[in-house]
Amino acid sequence: MTVDYADYTGLLFERPQPGVLLITINRPDKLNAADEELHDEFGRVWLDVGRDPETRVAVITGAGRAFSAGGDIEMERRALGDFDKVAETMRQASAIVYNMVNCDKPIVSAINGVAVGAGLAMALLADISIIAEDVRFTDGHTRIGVVAGDHSVMLWPLLCGMAKAKYYLLTADFLDGREAERIGLVSKAVPAERLIEEAMAVAGKLAAGPQPAIRWTKKALNNWLRQAGPLFDASLALEMLTFLGPDIAEGLDAVIERRAPDFPSARPDA
Repeated sequence: MTVDYADYTGLLFERPQPGVLLITINRPDKLNAADEELHDEFGRVWLDVGRDPETRVAVITGAGRAFSAGGDIEMERRALGDFDKVAETMRQASAIVYNMVNCDKPIVSAINGVAVGAGLAMALLADISIIAEDVRFTDGHTRIGVVAGDHSVMLWPLLCGMAKAKYYLLTADFLDGREAERIGLVSKAVPAERLIEEAMAVAGKLAAGPQPAIRWTKKALNNWLRQAGPLFDASLALEMLTFLGPDIAEGLDAVIERRAPDFPSARPDA
């Protein structure tokens, strides 16, 4: 049965070559940041990819100058102090991670610009991640006063080691594509003008390869991530807990006002 992607509002779908599905996050005016609907699509799409008989490999990228700036600030504001919205955000964030991990088909990310939060989760959870050399990104969670819970506690220590993971996740410092490749956080870094060409070449190679061998190799390798599932669950729950505290409101205000945050928990009288 052919999968119909017509009901997706924030994702575009193309078939540039046999067996390859190109997914483009399409909210360029917001740096491809996700509102509630798109955040749900980020998780749901991998179930459709998994059951799509025409797709052997998926490639995901962003429209315009960003991959995805994660959750829309207004969406995050709406969740502050709201138990039901926080619980739904947690469900959606969990679906992104586990649906990518459990999708039997290989996923390639073409990281063309800034990637944060849920966007960074998809960028790095892809089985093969290819980034433009000059792209700068950060996990960014602690910058706004929340726990790094989308994917990073599960994934970063496996990719780049505990020392680098702690440094970047605690400080939320930026790094670029070259450094991400050097420390093992991404598969490859290439010049921006070659990014899509390289991603399509890799996808074409996978689509033309032995499908059971490729899919089952992915399945076996992802047991490393499944073993880390309790780490992800704990970090995600702690992230949602910080959505109920005072620091995130100040963190979001600081982003909007383009200033350094003054977190309540870091004040002298705290």
